[in-house]
Amino acid sequence: MTLDYLVAEAQIFLLVFARILVFIEIAPLLNSSAIPQIAKIGLAFFISTAVLPSVVSSGVYTIPDSGLQYAMLLIGEALIGIITGFFLDLIMAVFQLAGQFFSTQMGFASSQVYDPLAQIQIPLMGQFLNLTAMLIFLSVGGFQKLFLGGIYNSFKAVTVSQFIQSKDSVIPMLLSGMSGLFGQALVIAMPVMGVLLLMQITMGLLAKAAPQMNLLMLAFPINIFMAFLVLVAMMPLMLQTFENIIDYGFNGLYELLRAMTGRNV
Repeated sequence: MTLDYLVAEAQIFLLVFARILVFIEIAPLLNSSAIPQIAKIGLAFFISTAVLPSVVSSGVYTIPDSGLQYAMLLIGEALIGIITGFFLDLIMAVFQLAGQFFSTQMGFASSQVYDPLAQIQIPLMGQFLNLTAMLIFLSVGGFQKLFLGGIYNSFKAVTVSQFIQSKDSVIPMLLSGMSGLFGQALVIAMPVMGVLLLMQITMGLLAKAAPQMNLLMLAFPINIFMAFLVLVAMMPLMLQTFENIIDYGFNGLYELLRAMTGRNV
């Protein structure tokens, strides 16, 4: 691709670049502030250059004559990038939320660590599950699915005009994705939460049977030990669950794109 081609298709290139740059700013792993902004812009420029010929040849874009209409089209492209990136970001939020569910029961509620990806303080177990999920994400080819599913297929599937026409079906998809986030997080956290609940019931019965025992001091190390024991025992199953959740998230993205355009991706 020559520079003359980029100049000739500069208006379409800017629309493609706007969607991809916003997507990279929001998508999981790529949205970290540890990645220099110039690197994100360069990656967006490279991907835009790579997909531009197919976008131009598809003829899906019609450049309006009015500058205001073109600006609205540019905002629409950025909005599509925001929606697709946010939907994929829900995948990583599942694992962080799962760790938050049982951190308090373990006694780790006050042990907050800084998450460089989310830019917030999260419980220690949330960070542990988040880092584990990142490894699974990379091992199952998450970046290939990210760029092929989140970027390339989005240009094949939907334009701004199609998105505006089908906007009523997009909101239910996002709401169902957020409700699915809560359900998947509960599935991951339920083994540890169940064991810790049984431990609390047992400690309560022992406190009634032997009030002279200092169960408050014993409960903290026992809860931590049992929680880690369950995590170690369930880790092979949890890793498979992590992979299934990541695949479920990408399938949800395809369904979202299908809802935007009303046809198969």
